[in-house]
Amino acid sequence: MARTPAPGTRDRILTTATRLFYEHGVRAVGMNQVISEAGTGKNLLYSHFPTKTDLVAAYLDRAREIRSARARRAREGAADDPRAQLLALVEEVATTTARPDFRGCAFRNYLAEFPDDADFGDAGTPTPAGVARDVLDATHRDLAGLVAALGVADPDRLTEELWLIVDGLYLQAAYRDRFDAHVAGEAAVDLARRLVDERAS
Repeated sequence: MARTPAPGTRDRILTTATRLFYEHGVRAVGMNQVISEAGTGKNLLYSHFPTKTDLVAAYLDRAREIRSARARRAREGAADDPRAQLLALVEEVATTTARPDFRGCAFRNYLAEFPDDADFGDAGTPTPAGVARDVLDATHRDLAGLVAALGVADPDRLTEELWLIVDGLYLQAAYRDRFDAHVAGEAAVDLARRLVDERAS
């Protein structure tokens, strides 16, 4: 008779895989390492995640939930003011990238590791690359929506300028120490503020 998985088994596996994938990269981590560190049997892991692709997609979905929750909290603190929300989002990214445990954006990291992956698998379900691109596209759309609410003359230009600041914050944190990242974050927020105020004036 098949053993019934203990409550929380899936979450334990995913939590372990999330840590390993984020710290070491997806390509470097095998399923056996996840099994060993999660303390679960191979059959249990594969009953929840039939392939490594399924596990990686779940890891990126979890990263999406965390990212969305942080962005939501940042925007809630800025009431209904699109300018304040834009600056709050940039500040939230600056805070995230200055954390000691920050190892880059999970979605950008994945796409850098697997730049040629298709967005959908054979069954028409999103692949990890599809999840990653969807998150980044949605974030860009949210940014564009806030910029549009400002009523500036060239919203597309301002959106791209702010997106470059966000991209820069995520990328520079991969090679700068925490103090430099903190200073860079302050500079990024100041630059975003100046750009928004110049375009909106």
